[in-house]
Amino acid sequence: MRRGWSLVQSGPRWSLALALALALAKPSLAQVYSLADCRQMALESSSQAELRQEQLAVAELNEKAALAAMFPKFGLNAAYMWNSKSPVLLPNEMNFSFGTARVGANGEGSFQWSESSYMNQLEYSTRTLPDMNAQVSALSAETGQMIADAYQQFYRALNPDMTHVVLGQVGVTQPIYVGGRLMALYRIASATREMTEIEADKKQQALIVSVDEAYWRVVAVQQKKALAEQYYELLVTLEKNVEEAVAEGFATHSDLLNVKAKRGDAEVKKMQATNGLVLSKMALAQLMGLSLDAAFEVDESGLDDIALHDTLPEMASVLEGRDEMRLLEQAEKIAKQNVKMMSAGLQPNIMAQANYIYTNPSVENGFSNQWKGTGFFSAGVVMNMPIAHADDILRVKAAKHEAKVVALKKEEARELLTLQVTQANQKVLEAQQKVVMADMQVKNAEEVLRFAQEAYTEGMATASDLMQAQTAWLSACTDRVDAQVEAHVQETRLKQYTNTLQL
Repeated sequence: MRRGWSLVQSGPRWSLALALALALAKPSLAQVYSLADCRQMALESSSQAELRQEQLAVAELNEKAALAAMFPKFGLNAAYMWNSKSPVLLPNEMNFSFGTARVGANGEGSFQWSESSYMNQLEYSTRTLPDMNAQVSALSAETGQMIADAYQQFYRALNPDMTHVVLGQVGVTQPIYVGGRLMALYRIASATREMTEIEADKKQQALIVSVDEAYWRVVAVQQKKALAEQYYELLVTLEKNVEEAVAEGFATHSDLLNVKAKRGDAEVKKMQATNGLVLSKMALAQLMGLSLDAAFEVDESGLDDIALHDTLPEMASVLEGRDEMRLLEQAEKIAKQNVKMMSAGLQPNIMAQANYIYTNPSVENGFSNQWKGTGFFSAGVVMNMPIAHADDILRVKAAKHEAKVVALKKEEARELLTLQVTQANQKVLEAQQKVVMADMQVKNAEEVLRFAQEAYTEGMATASDLMQAQTAWLSACTDRVDAQVEAHVQETRLKQYTNTLQL
């Protein structure tokens, strides 16, 4: 029996011992995260979290605004205007059948009797009677002055000072009936809010799926790195033993060169696994909101826990809970309410209004700008009845077609989602079968490796035979890790598609 270069007594036991030794030789103070921890950190740190809150706030406020539109609206209006000139309602000279009244530039009034007036004729007829003529002339002058003064007062009263104009108004408007437009808008806003919530949940589920994929990718690379290190240590030990065998004449330099070449390849694989682990952790850290160079570990204990299932939930309940179907249901509600809103353009609109108005100058008692007015109230009902609006009729028809399009998309989506769930279930079953087959291959590879080790120790096998068994064992273990990770990822996707993915 060859002494001093026997590998191990048992391949699997040696692998477990080496793994424990490596773990103990490199104690890690880094935080260890489970899959649940990674999910929670990703949901809390994602930039989408704040965006989700803002979008939900917008949708909720729009819904409240649509509801508030049904209640009275109060408004306050005020205006001030300066005018370089005031309006003149009476002319400064007005002709009557009995004479002409004037207001001069200085504001003084005057009156001139017409020749055909009774007073002028009376004065003319008494010209031969001096005393009576003097009395008539005095009466004419006095009467004319009275008329001039009266016209002057009318002129001033009907020509107000509008240099400074102030207007104030407080009013309330209450829609009574607007063809169902307000209720349709409220229901559209409610459906939009529901869609915003559904979209947010859908993005969260997509984020969880991404985290799961990144998490299991890290686990897979860690497992492969450990396997690469074990494989490398096997070849290092084999190289030392072959060197001893060459020195004793039991092996050739060609055998040693083959082992060295294989060991070099193993070292490259170990380096690639190390680099791959760094990149995989960076991708997971980015999703979790950590710095890209953060030091952490992931819990690998759940890698062997493969959930098995034989049946799917009832497809009808699955489809009802799918975000895609819920979005289409809300879109269908919006399309139906849009038809009603377009139809409102063909319905009468009735509004009630009440106002309190104050102006200065005030017209409450003539034209006054002394701020003595009390304003006035006004109230009424306004109705608008469309008679022939071809554009609104066409909009109603277009909205009905849009509603039909959404209904057809809903039916199409139902078939596509059923196919998606069925395919996801088949992939899960296939992945689980791969795990079973990979476990069998690992057991076979371990047995072959054990026999190869024993045969090599007894001199019944060459170093090439042992290296071939070691390579086969590494390939089988690597395939099992890939199969396990694929099973976990496919299970997550199936849960996403069947509404069983826990956020």
